[in-house]
Amino acid sequence: MSSTNAGTSGAQHWRKLGVLRDPAGAPLVAAMLPTPHRLSESRLRLFYGALDADTVSRVHSVDIDLGEPTLARAGSHDALLDIGEPGHFDDNGVVPSAAVEVDAELRLYYVGFQKQTKVPYTMFTGLAVSSDGGASFRRARTVPLLERSTTEPFFRTAPWATVEDDVWRMWYIGGGTWLREGEKVLPSYALRTMISADGISWPAMGTDCIVPSGDEIGFGRPCCIAGGGLYRLWYSVRSRRGYRPGYAESRDGEHWRRLDSLCDLGAAIPGFDDEMIAYVTVVPHGERLVMFYNGNGFGRTGIGVAILEPSSPGARA
Repeated sequence: MSSTNAGTSGAQHWRKLGVLRDPAGAPLVAAMLPTPHRLSESRLRLFYGALDADTVSRVHSVDIDLGEPTLARAGSHDALLDIGEPGHFDDNGVVPSAAVEVDAELRLYYVGFQKQTKVPYTMFTGLAVSSDGGASFRRARTVPLLERSTTEPFFRTAPWATVEDDVWRMWYIGGGTWLREGEKVLPSYALRTMISADGISWPAMGTDCIVPSGDEIGFGRPCCIAGGGLYRLWYSVRSRRGYRPGYAESRDGEHWRRLDSLCDLGAAIPGFDDEMIAYVTVVPHGERLVMFYNGNGFGRTGIGVAILEPSSPGARA
């Protein structure tokens, strides 16, 4: 869709701090889609999808002090959300995507994976809720929150959800196309948005925000921060070569101006993110922004951490 004349906030020169580590100093491995939930001004609970030997994921978490964001202070030993029952839309993996606190309840919008035979897999959005601040979750329903539709028969998933003045907004990936590359079959999807009155009932189809162009085939889970009349969207751009970070700005949350070149994460960390950067999420902390992301292997090398200093022209939260 066409874009508005959103004011550009400036180039972002992120400084990488390294890889998130557990309290014993070991790297956190196989951790997909870091998803933040703020416990206090300085403390964060970061949900992620932990992969097992069969590449099936379940939701776990670590707690982090944003003053020292590369060190996990505590973590979950058991899965906070397990896979669905056989035959259900999430029976082959669940990963977190967005956490939203509503009154005394924490809602976790998550990705549910299911293997298929004539296409590799499908991904739809599920909803789980917690009444103990994210220490455990139960499914709000066993069917997708975002079910397949005519134009989105394979993917309605990886959402970022927010609520402001009783209006819920969601940015997510949706589509229904597969591209064949030799022996490989790759998915193709756009980044879309929609509005809800309660965060539970959503339209059958969203509106395109950003669509693939050139060698692009899709986008990773977005992350949106709004303030000062400006929406700022971080995401990852998927091409046939892998993922790279992307960034866009908007005045209305629907029409976006792509400014991917402004999101500069600097030199690659050999063996960690020198092949891809995916699933970025950004959290304000004072005058800084803190970024969590996955590198090579869709999270198999763990979670990377970077900060945007106040002196950077793009650091305005």
